[in-house]
Amino acid sequence: MDPITKALLLSWDVRFEILLPLTLLGALQFIGWQRLRQRGAGRFATGWRLASYLIGLVVLIVALLSPIDVLASQLFSLHMIQHLLLVMVAPPLIWLAGPFATGLWALPRPLRLQVGGWFQRESRFREFLRLVTQPGLSWLLFVGTLFLWHDPNAYSLAQGNGWIHDLEHLTFFGTAMLFWWRVIGSAPHIHGRSSLLSRIGYVMGVVPANMLLGVTISLAESPIYPYYLGVPRLYSVSLMDDQMIAGLIMWIPGTMMYIAAALILVARLFNNADRKPDLSKGEEGKNVRRTPHPPRLAVIE
Repeated sequence: MDPITKALLLSWDVRFEILLPLTLLGALQFIGWQRLRQRGAGRFATGWRLASYLIGLVVLIVALLSPIDVLASQLFSLHMIQHLLLVMVAPPLIWLAGPFATGLWALPRPLRLQVGGWFQRESRFREFLRLVTQPGLSWLLFVGTLFLWHDPNAYSLAQGNGWIHDLEHLTFFGTAMLFWWRVIGSAPHIHGRSSLLSRIGYVMGVVPANMLLGVTISLAESPIYPYYLGVPRLYSVSLMDDQMIAGLIMWIPGTMMYIAAALILVARLFNNADRKPDLSKGEEGKNVRRTPHPPRLAVIE
């Protein structure tokens, strides 16, 4: 193994301001998961949900603390992979876990009741949160953030300043969490339960914007980001090849992630349609037995 590769593989940045909150979130999720299982709430605390949440946190650690973060300052293509992890991988994994219920149950009972009360229908906090996280606004923030940080001036500013770089990552991840919350349809459902059709349109609406950025970057005939003019080139990858690869990463695998999410929702739509009982046969419809829904778990009490 050549010295450069060896040095890069060992370049893990132990940033406690990132590692400690993620470790705490993982521990709280596990505690809540255990408590729900003890109460027999299996549908809220399945093994795959816990695994999805923890893998999502691991993805964040890899994106922010691993050699990917070091390489991202040298190779634009690696920076693009880092952003894909923050925007398209970690958020859906976390929301698929359904972390709201398990997060509440990780809290002591008095605090759980207080926090749960914030999400009651008559709560002012719930109403405020509903207003500032409207689906259309969340979509605009997500797409706007994507374009903002790929502006050459903003990009160079973020690379040259540590706290602005952290702000870039935070806004990428934060707006992605808002966006994927709607797509996944995870609790809390403060906007009501969105139909699968609306969620399909919601996620597919990002595809043109993502493709536009990817195509623009990959087909550019000159360097877009001046920052990379002054950094050493690794592994003999030229500046223009690196830029083309970065654009292709956003254009093809990046876009395919949104399309894959839409296809999963389409599959669920057809699956739900197949499950509907046929009530168009007159008297036969009266004999259809309805299976009672299992009692809902009060996540607050």
